[in-house]
Amino acid sequence: MMGVSSPRATGNGKVDSKVKYHSVDVAEEGEDDEAFAGRRRKSPESHGKTYVYACAFFASLNSVLLGYDVGVMSGAILFIQKDLQITEVEEEVLVGCLSIISLLGSLAGGRTSDAVGRKWTMALAAIIFQTGAAIMALAPSFPVLMMGRLLSGVGIGFGIMIAPVYIAEISPAAARGSLTSFPEIFINLGILLGYISNYAFSGLSEHVNWRIMLGVGILPSVFIGFALFVIPESPRWLVMQKRAEEARSVLSKIIENEEEVERRLAEIEKAAGVATANKWEEKAVWNELLSPSPSLRRMLIASCGIQCFQQITGIDATVYYSPTIFRDAGIKSDSELLAATIAVGVTKTCFILVAIFLIDRVGRKPLLYASTIGMTLCLFLLGVALSLNGHGTGLISPGAGIGLALVAVCGNVAFFSVGIGPICWVLSSEIFPLRLRAQASALGAVGNRVSSGLVAMSFLSVSRAITVAGTFFIFSAISALSVAFVYHSVPETKGKSLEQIEELFQASREGQEEEVELQDAEHLMQE
Repeated sequence: MMGVSSPRATGNGKVDSKVKYHSVDVAEEGEDDEAFAGRRRKSPESHGKTYVYACAFFASLNSVLLGYDVGVMSGAILFIQKDLQITEVEEEVLVGCLSIISLLGSLAGGRTSDAVGRKWTMALAAIIFQTGAAIMALAPSFPVLMMGRLLSGVGIGFGIMIAPVYIAEISPAAARGSLTSFPEIFINLGILLGYISNYAFSGLSEHVNWRIMLGVGILPSVFIGFALFVIPESPRWLVMQKRAEEARSVLSKIIENEEEVERRLAEIEKAAGVATANKWEEKAVWNELLSPSPSLRRMLIASCGIQCFQQITGIDATVYYSPTIFRDAGIKSDSELLAATIAVGVTKTCFILVAIFLIDRVGRKPLLYASTIGMTLCLFLLGVALSLNGHGTGLISPGAGIGLALVAVCGNVAFFSVGIGPICWVLSSEIFPLRLRAQASALGAVGNRVSSGLVAMSFLSVSRAITVAGTFFIFSAISALSVAFVYHSVPETKGKSLEQIEELFQASREGQEEEVELQDAEHLMQE
């Protein structure tokens, strides 16, 4: 039968409501092991899990668009430069402006998702991006190409902000890390598809090939349209709109245990300030973010900090300008350059799958340590490889230099994908209180996109000033700083409900933090 463990009793005989337990499935009296196992196999909980994974899958489709744009532009820019005769500065602006302009989408995305819902904000993101992609594919000149690029950036800003928030709000605590990493998987898949598209169409004429490369990115819109008829609205957003019955209906599809549904709904209502009068209802969200309490300040530092470090360690420079890096390493032909980028894309995609497997088993913080330390070493190794090759020292052969550079680039994207890449978005979507989650996540996404744009728009200029090798030595030093940031500012959130994470940041004394951690340990044991 479905049993619920009793809460801990206090000294006066009252029940301690701070410790919450999940329902556990136990064998009924007289039931043998085979019958119990059979009943477990038929449990409706498996259906709920499948439903949640389907929702996360469809909600992540927008991320394919971002990944494809990043991957395809790295190769398409080679042919755009020749066809439209753009300068190096125009090339930097074309590549980097998407990240900068996407901050407008990220800022608007928080307010929009609170107004119309998480689901329809994802639809708006897809429509805006697809319009921009169509304009770019048909652009007769650089100004028109820039117009499409800017429009695509706004759509990307919406998409990267809302997908992790939606998935975090619909996922159970035990699987939230893996599910919230889905957008990062799809970004990596999109990057790989972009690299493959570059290689596949590179043999066409320079006037046509880059247009087809960019135009193919419109295709995922068909699947996004279908997804809107499959996924439900976020139950937490529904509660914020005082639509508790609809929220209960969504939760019943995810959990399929009436007692657990009611318990979870009560938690959400309490967090949203619906169940009881809440002083925060009278305070504007942005005023609270701009004048944060100590606990909210810690949340903002953790979220915005990890978002910025994800980009200023140079991952977008590595992805956008991988042909430039490999050319500096010694590869000459365009086809060989694009083939080398496919190896990078395959590595990045494979290791994000490793992260999905480990994130809810190992935890966020150990993976962040492995990621940032590994990136620091690989970025330094890449700088060494390019230095030895570029100065003609004779210490290594040209072939060995190319091989070392390829290993260093693949190692860097592998360590990125196994840690800071997906965990950055997981943390940003799960650490904030419900009333602030959308806007605060948007703020973190703005920091991410601004950092990405600054790196992408300055990489060629900085590399010309201090060499490509020198630029990657700087990235290595910044990556080393990110290790210290993770140690001091990022808490472990594995296995905690969104409401428990809020309690963790609100704990101002060491003893309170230890109590929250103890309660979480008991909670996980009951699961």
